[in-house]
Amino acid sequence: MYIPKHNLMKEDDVFDFIESNSFGILVSQNEKKLTGTHIPFMLKRNEGSKGTLICHIAKANRQWKDLSGEVLVIFPGPHKYISPLWYETDQAVPTWNYLSVHVYGDIKIFEDRDRKINAVRELVEMFEPEKKKYSMDNLKPEYLEGLLKGIVVFEIVINSIEGKEKLSQNHSAERQKRIIESLISDADTDAEKIAGRMKLNLLSKSDGSSGQENIP
Repeated sequence: MYIPKHNLMKEDDVFDFIESNSFGILVSQNEKKLTGTHIPFMLKRNEGSKGTLICHIAKANRQWKDLSGEVLVIFPGPHKYISPLWYETDQAVPTWNYLSVHVYGDIKIFEDRDRKINAVRELVEMFEPEKKKYSMDNLKPEYLEGLLKGIVVFEIVINSIEGKEKLSQNHSAERQKRIIESLISDADTDAEKIAGRMKLNLLSKSDGSSGQENIP
C-alpha cells in the first residue's frame, strides 16, 4: 500500500483499528487468479511476534484450497469524498479521505477439532452483544458437528502491518478545520468518523491548549 510519511498510521493505533473494523477481506492467490473473501477476524495481539488473526470460511468456498504461505488481509475503515468547494480557494481538486490497514501473514488451517471449536466459540463471544447473549452451548451436539464439518478454520501469523490514515494532513490546519466543519454538517456516519479522527490529529499537533478551542 502506498503510504506517504504524513499518512502513516501510528503503530499503537493499528491494532485498535483492526479491532474496531474487524470485518476484513482475505486475499490469496493460486497459479491462475487472485481470490478475496469478506469475513470477520479476531485479533490476538499477544500470539506470535506481531500478533495473530483467527477466522473461518465456508468449506463450500473453494478459496480455502489455495490458503497456504503468505496472504493479505485488508481492513477497510471509514472513508469520505472531500470536495474542493470546502477550501478557501477554487484552485484545488477533489480527493478522498480514508483509513485502512493491510496485514500480511502466513496462514495455517486448523485440523484439530478442539482448536476449531474453540476458535469459533471465541469469535462468537467477541461479536455477540452482552445483553441477551447467544451461546453455542445451547446447540445440540449433532447440529454443532454438522456446522464444524462445513467450515474451515485458520490462523494467520502476522509478518507485517501497514496502516494508512489519509486525512488531509498535507493541507494547512485552517483548511483541515474547514473540511471538518463540512464533514460534520454532512450528518453521515463515515463523515463523522473522519472528522473525529481529523480533530484528534489537529489536537495532537497543537501546543497545550493553544488553538484547541478553535477546532470545531
